[in-house]
Amino acid sequence: MNKKIFLIGNPNVGKSVVFSRLTGIEVITSNYPGTTVEFTKGYLKIDEEKLEVIDLPGTYSLEPTSKAEEVAVSLLKECPPDKSIVINIIDATNLERNLFLTLQLIEDGYAVIVCLNMCDDAIHRGIHIDISALEKLLNVPVIPTCAVTGFGIRYLIKRLKEAKPVLKNKVNHYQRWQEIGRIIETVQHLKHRHHTLREILEDVSVRPLSGLIMATIVIYISFKVVRFLGELLIEKIFDPLFFNFYQPLLEKISLALGQKGFWHHLLIGELIEGKIDFRQSLGVLTTAPYIEFAMVLPYLVSFYLILSILEDIGYLPRLAMLLDNLLHRLGLHGFAIIPVLLGFGCNVPGILATRVLESKRERLIATTLISIGVSCVPLQAMIFGLLGSFSGFYTGGVYLVLFSVLVILGLILNRILKGFSPELILEIPPYRLPPFLLLMKKLFFRIKGFLFEAAPIVLLGVFMVNILLYFNLFEILIDIFAPVIKGLFGLPKEAIIPLAIGFLRKDVAVGMLMPLGLSPKQLFIAATLLAMSFPCIASFLIIFKELGLRDLLKATLIMLLTSTIVGTIVNFVILR
Repeated sequence: MNKKIFLIGNPNVGKSVVFSRLTGIEVITSNYPGTTVEFTKGYLKIDEEKLEVIDLPGTYSLEPTSKAEEVAVSLLKECPPDKSIVINIIDATNLERNLFLTLQLIEDGYAVIVCLNMCDDAIHRGIHIDISALEKLLNVPVIPTCAVTGFGIRYLIKRLKEAKPVLKNKVNHYQRWQEIGRIIETVQHLKHRHHTLREILEDVSVRPLSGLIMATIVIYISFKVVRFLGELLIEKIFDPLFFNFYQPLLEKISLALGQKGFWHHLLIGELIEGKIDFRQSLGVLTTAPYIEFAMVLPYLVSFYLILSILEDIGYLPRLAMLLDNLLHRLGLHGFAIIPVLLGFGCNVPGILATRVLESKRERLIATTLISIGVSCVPLQAMIFGLLGSFSGFYTGGVYLVLFSVLVILGLILNRILKGFSPELILEIPPYRLPPFLLLMKKLFFRIKGFLFEAAPIVLLGVFMVNILLYFNLFEILIDIFAPVIKGLFGLPKEAIIPLAIGFLRKDVAVGMLMPLGLSPKQLFIAATLLAMSFPCIASFLIIFKELGLRDLLKATLIMLLTSTIVGTIVNFVILR
């Protein structure tokens, strides 16, 4: 199938949207020699074959009446019919006008496949088209699509190999219109109908202006609900369990261990004003389980519950399509929003979800941006706990900095990283209510996966930190990096320990900032650095597993450089 693919159709039939669905991110726009008329080229990857796709200027006929139509016809005729496949995009709401060009293409011996676009709009208008009857009358494949949502695009690609020249006699202008009339009478039927509420919501959610407004509202409400449910679970369930039942047991263990010594330091941690402090004691039996189960798990449950609802209702694919243009500028596709949203729960499933992106280039960009700019629920919970008592400027400022870095870094990586990025074909399902049992099952498996992945690492992280603290082994790091930490970031040398611990577990590291008595500005800078620097060890290992050592080193270098530059700018420019 080593042929060129031409996209041709009347103006305003959604041809450019079909082109963007078929081709990769990197496209070439050129002027036809001697004219100012543009045409666009891209590539479609089928299995291991890379095919050139040419988006021709809109034309009503193969008998041109304008410069744009002349260019379309010239480009088409430059390639012999046996060396090309012509995808004829048709507006399903205006079948009669569009079929004139279709019949011309078939008569001229081109291998034609008809893309019957805007089928959703045709249904909304009460226009019913018998696809199988239209196929038989034209004797070429006809695929109903909705390019805006991606419906039918995958099937269109699958049937490309069926496009073959058809033996058909040429007719005059009048005879062709007569044939079109017969076709319309056979295949098209009209009936009056009103849009359902579901169809109205589906339309609103994918249009640029209304869709962005709806997306803003949905995301805002989602995170408000996540925080409300998380705080409710903490207040009503987890804190009472820890303080009323677990803490008395730990106090007995602490007394049995003499409230000092190596084992007390390791298991219980430091007593704060003579008492166990779950946030600051840093014991394997105190801070480790409290962070994991009382501070992180409630938010994780609420986050994955809301995410699963949005996913199963059918909203996330629409959000992906809506953000496709923005994410293209970052070297990604719209569906990359799914790994990003998963990363807000935990970076590990977010990075694993980048498997939906086909090229290694895209996966490296997505993984790096998630690791730097997307704070997982555990880290967010600790940031709120750390900065929540100050003004909203500090808490909101961390997210603003991370978002700005994510966008700027994405633009830079898209320019400097070489490679081919094929288009991701995404079909959008209708809105539907998710079955409750399936929703709970998905939530259970996601929480189970996180606990099995993260809980041992938290325990190990706190264990190792306590060993290093007990034997004063962090003093070496402090001596080496103190000038950098103090000079560039304005932080005391003691902050080196939490920043280093961030490699093991970021939420634990943020918790270690609490007893240092830092100012709001210092806490802001430290939290931002922790969010942007090394991923936690679980994410680190997953990046190595998914992308290999070379790309892991690239991502790590990018993280270190970016966090150093941003931390310095925040210290000297933003928060002077």
